[in-house]
Amino acid sequence: MKIQAAVLVPLLRALRKELGTQRANQIVSDALREWSRAIYTKIGQQVQGTPTEKFEVVLQSTMPLIRSDVDFDTIRQTPELWDFNITGCRYADFFRQLGAPELGALLLCEQDFHVTEQMMNPDVKLERTQTIMKGAKYCDFRYTMKRAGEK
Repeated sequence: MKIQAAVLVPLLRALRKELGTQRANQIVSDALREWSRAIYTKIGQQVQGTPTEKFEVVLQSTMPLIRSDVDFDTIRQTPELWDFNITGCRYADFFRQLGAPELGALLLCEQDFHVTEQMMNPDVKLERTQTIMKGAKYCDFRYTMKRAGEK
């Protein structure tokens, strides 16, 4: 991630200088969104099982990778719900040091929704109203999973 950021931050700054902040952010956001969706669609096609089983596979594979970079508190966890808050985020710290927290939001935070949309929709829903990357004190993750056979 740090290598990508080292490349993308100067590129985004150059685009902002040429096109203006709003237009440059939109171009980068659209490009990253399409890239991310393509990746997670492909992963979703490769992972077997129901959307909620895919959710478990994604959690099992990603949590060990990010656990040292985030601090989180589980609020509630049942077979149908998983509510947790990220209370510390070294990714947000890193992008703030680069002076580009909005790029961190584009590169990392939006991907949470892309994973859910591309791999588990409509059986798993994510609601998040705030992130540390965008200045909040914590990120609020609220996952809702349909029960087997539920419509």
